[in-house]
Amino acid sequence: QVQLVESGGGSVHAGGSLTLSCVASELTHCMGWFRQAPGKEREGVAAHYTGDRGTYVHDSVKGRFTVSRDSAKKSLYLQMNSLEPEDSAMYYCAAGWGDCYSGSYGLDGWGQGTPVTVSS
Repeated sequence: QVQLVESGGGSVHAGGSLTLSCVASELTHCMGWFRQAPGKEREGVAAHYTGDRGTYVHDSVKGRFTVSRDSAKKSLYLQMNSLEPEDSAMYYCAAGWGDCYSGSYGLDGWGQGTPVTVSS
């Protein structure tokens, strides 16, 4: 099982920025960011795949969030700009060999999560 450690969460005012980081214990085909707010279902936010598949970003954060990966460091990043209160959630990193955007299959590990709170 892949071990993952997230960092970078915190509390900011609306319009602020945060950068989340996730370090994996091994290199995998894909890595992704998910979030879950209280009382809501978990949703995929962004994902990065090796090879030609590239990256995916949820429509609700397009233009504000950027996902990137450093394979040499086995790390995934999420640059979050223009944060909105609706972005408040626990953010989780996952990795595996399947679908790291929907999380529907093939995930080999999850991080503990890092909280993001955006105040209005």
